Amino acid sequence: MIQQKTIRLPQHRRGFHLITSTISRELGELPETGMVNLLIQHTSAALTLNENADPDVRTDLESFTNKLIPENDPVYTHVLEGSDDMPAHIKSSVFGASLTIPITNKQLNLGTWQGIYLCEFRDHGSSRRIIATIYS
Repeated sequence: MIQQKTIRLPQHRRGFHLITSTISRELGELPETGMVNLLIQHTSAALTLNENADPDVRTDLESFTNKLIPENDPVYTHVLEGSDDMPAHIKSSVFGASLTIPITNKQLNLGTWQGIYLCEFRDHGSSRRIIATIYS
């Protein structure tokens, strides 16, 4: 059986935001076993799995990502939407738009220290939509 739902996230400031509890709550009751695919429907934000305990990890990811993919690089030709836009598209492609997570015992089967992150790459990002497809 396949179920699908849209999860709407409120606007977040630029950075890496732990959204595991929001995703779990919005998914509702899960099957005993299966898989869930999460797809963010945006080209300037991403989803990733990483450390869910120490918030310094989120700060360090933001700092390193900005160093790796800087704003105002003269190689960019797509500049009409602001200095953060083209870097946001590149970061989104690097991190990715989707995650697939196993379901075990009616729960997302994440590792002990894993959490789901919204990676917001725009200075003034909008609310974000995630399509959740649950396979059981």
